[in-house]
Amino acid sequence: MLIYALIYIPLVIAAWYIYVRFSRRRDQRNLARIEATVSSGLTEPFSLHPFIDPYKCLGSGACVLACPEGDVLGMIGGKSKLINPTHCIGHGACRSACPHEAITLVFGTEKRGIDIPHVSPTFETNVPGIFIAGELGGMGLIRNAVEQGRQAIDSIRKYRDHRAPLDVVIVGAGPAGFSASLAAMQHKLRAVTIEQETLGGRVFHYPRAKIVMLQTATLPLVGKVKLTSASKESLLEFWQGIERKTGVKIHYHERMDSIVKTDTGFLVKSSKESYETRTVLLAVGRGGTPRKLEVPGEELPKVVYRMIDPEQYRARRVLVVGGGDAALEAAHRLADQPGATVALSYRGNAFGRAKPANREKVEAAERTGRLRVLLNSQIKAVTPDAVIVDQAGREERLLNDAVIVCAGGVLPTEMLKSIGVWVQTKYGEA
Repeated sequence: MLIYALIYIPLVIAAWYIYVRFSRRRDQRNLARIEATVSSGLTEPFSLHPFIDPYKCLGSGACVLACPEGDVLGMIGGKSKLINPTHCIGHGACRSACPHEAITLVFGTEKRGIDIPHVSPTFETNVPGIFIAGELGGMGLIRNAVEQGRQAIDSIRKYRDHRAPLDVVIVGAGPAGFSASLAAMQHKLRAVTIEQETLGGRVFHYPRAKIVMLQTATLPLVGKVKLTSASKESLLEFWQGIERKTGVKIHYHERMDSIVKTDTGFLVKSSKESYETRTVLLAVGRGGTPRKLEVPGEELPKVVYRMIDPEQYRARRVLVVGGGDAALEAAHRLADQPGATVALSYRGNAFGRAKPANREKVEAAERTGRLRVLLNSQIKAVTPDAVIVDQAGREERLLNDAVIVCAGGVLPTEMLKSIGVWVQTKYGEA
């Protein structure tokens, strides 16, 4: 027995020593990441995210490994912590993976509330005939959004009424809206789908080659689809193939402007048409309608609200407007394009909302003369060949070929409230 003790005790001590050293180094790395997050002001999650009960958490680390984004959670002192809140996409895999039920998925925080419309289990709001599915209702995960779109149409089928020309107007062609459009076609509903941009909604604007987590989902007219891990491009190509094969019709580049209650349902007014319908399904993202500059000339075709492909701006004079990560990422990526002349305009005096990596890249591009940064500036007007910019009271005319506005989006919260939909602001609540 003494011999065994002399052999195993040193091994146990060595293993414990290695574990302690590893844990300390891991804790130090994660503490440094939290400090960077706090210093960057990136402490508030955008939507659904995990709340970890420290009394229930026993440090298995299963949640950290399960997170599809890879850097949202980390271990500190034997407990799981939220390290990069703004990277969380609300996947919910962490909650499922936790063996101790220590994780609750919540909306908002004590400091930053999130508006969530009230919906029933059938996806109907308190206003009969108005339905919400997908990200606007708080569910951004692609698989769940697809399921919600299909299930919402199952509920809408009960509202068929030939007094109205249409059974349903579907607003949005992201995962929920596309699924709902297929379901409406499957059940021969009189339906119109409008989308302010293009197929895929928010997915279309993901970075190139971003891996999306779909898991197994059921698409109407298609059946079960298993794409557990696919790139943004392959998923969009798959959806486009379904669109061509089924012939489902979607009215692209048509923005919803208002919804008005009528005797037979609702009148949906868009940027192109007006539709009389029995029901409405809102399947829009939480990015909402792009926030505009509200300046003369903004309607010119050279003004866009997202950068899709930086290569299309080679040898062009481009102005990016905004101070968040989307604006900074667009600016430094454009600055890398051959022959491009790039300026970045922001009304604030510092990029406090952006990630350190994006700030560093913008600073590097500015130092090398590839990017001009205009802080404390506002756009006054856009002309076919220029942009008028006011910087700290001094106006300047910049020769310009393209303007990319990255100023966030406006959710239809006020419109929902105006037609009586209950909207609750949640502060760290499930």
